[in-house]
Amino acid sequence: MADEKVMLGHGSGGSMMKRIIDEVFFTAYGSDELLVGDDAAVLPALEPGERLAYSTDSFVVTPRFFPGGDIGRLAVCGTVNDVATSGARPLYLSCAFILEEGFPMDDLRRICASMAACAQEAGVRIVTGDTKVVNRGHGDGIYINTSGVGALPAGRRLGGAQIRPGDVVLVSGTLGDHGITIMSCREGLNFSADIESDAAPLNHLIADVLAAAPSTRCFRDPTRGGLASTLNELAEQSGTDIAVDEDAIPVKDAVLGACEMLGYDVLQVANEGKMVCVAPADEADRALAAMQASPYGRDAAIIGAVAAADEARGPKVFLRTAFGGTRILDMLVGEQLPRIC
Repeated sequence: MADEKVMLGHGSGGSMMKRIIDEVFFTAYGSDELLVGDDAAVLPALEPGERLAYSTDSFVVTPRFFPGGDIGRLAVCGTVNDVATSGARPLYLSCAFILEEGFPMDDLRRICASMAACAQEAGVRIVTGDTKVVNRGHGDGIYINTSGVGALPAGRRLGGAQIRPGDVVLVSGTLGDHGITIMSCREGLNFSADIESDAAPLNHLIADVLAAAPSTRCFRDPTRGGLASTLNELAEQSGTDIAVDEDAIPVKDAVLGACEMLGYDVLQVANEGKMVCVAPADEADRALAAMQASPYGRDAAIIGAVAAADEARGPKVFLRTAFGGTRILDMLVGEQLPRIC
């Protein structure tokens, strides 16, 4: 990457983003906690046996308001979900705003009210923050950074590296809703069916799954890069193959139709209120039932399974197509939908 410049694709969640993380950020300050590669770092607390989960994220979506949410709801959901993937109970958030001179104060109040409502729904508190204002024309209205801290029970250890051959892969609901909503708003597209963002705090859903299936291996939210990139990350972390069935993956007809019209792969489109879960086969049905009992998991499904990887070629992700064939499911390369979160 020595001669490259930063491009939009370096923030896409796909292979370009992985490369900048591996070759720039990990190389510069790759602590043991960071190199694990999960969404939230697990840290020791002050008292013996206690641990904390900590995560941070920034939000730069355009447009700022869209069906199903806004940049404020995204900011709370994104960080709450990242902390919760570790198995921790999210407790506290920080919130930092970078505002452009001239940004409407009424829009800022609306965004803050949305954040407060979402934080209350998730059961977390926004306890500290920061505000900076840049000159007119030197920003894009509003950027938000949120960081979150959660309490991790003793003995709980979740993450991609915990996945084992024979495990089952689940997803908590329909895919592609958020990315297609943002694109339709941005480009002024009108579809025959209403499409809205799936932005949602999933910490309660995760807690319910862990109560029903305590041996669950990991959770991961398929945001930028979609399901395809998430599964490839998990396969690499665990050194396994993952195979999923196209017919089993829940997608709304309107979203699938929009993707086909626009030339997008729905499995690479971003989600902001869905969770990928990997559980042992003997607990998969209980995990699924817990998901489906949640308001945000009614469309949950078992979509595939984990197998041992061929040592000669390394871990891969495979898609069993609706036509009976099998193809490799790759990570997103470059930027499919810019500025989606």
